[in-house]
Amino acid sequence: MADLPGYLRTCLDMGKIAFLAILVSTGIVLQILACALFNNWWPMLSVIMYVLLPMPLLFFAGSDSSSLFNDSDNSWINAAKFLTGASAVGSVAIPSILKHAGLIGWGALALDLSSYVVFLIAILGYICIGDASDNYYSYI
Repeated sequence: MADLPGYLRTCLDMGKIAFLAILVSTGIVLQILACALFNNWWPMLSVIMYVLLPMPLLFFAGSDSSSLFNDSDNSWINAAKFLTGASAVGSVAIPSILKHAGLIGWGALALDLSSYVVFLIAILGYICIGDASDNYYSYI
């Protein structure tokens, strides 16, 4: 990609950001549809977990994101990994428990879980977009 002109490289970078924005917007729309289509706002409890999901990484890992992908002796990094994993499990568990309790139907469960999958794809896309030589996404 080093042989591309600067304007083309910038255009490709903006396209990546636009793709991530479309994914996040789709996840939000699916989450709202899970509630609005069935006139039942219980699936909005999943939003709490979506908000809490990145908090341990922001508080404990800080800017050292490279330590998240390998073994670390730092107990704060390990705590961040554990709490993030618990939040991710909670994002799937809340709609499942609501369905089991009979508070939501199968359609709301499917839309809620599909919203989670779209958010997960957006997060993985964000991680995969940036490479070690590109510091472009460090301030997003």
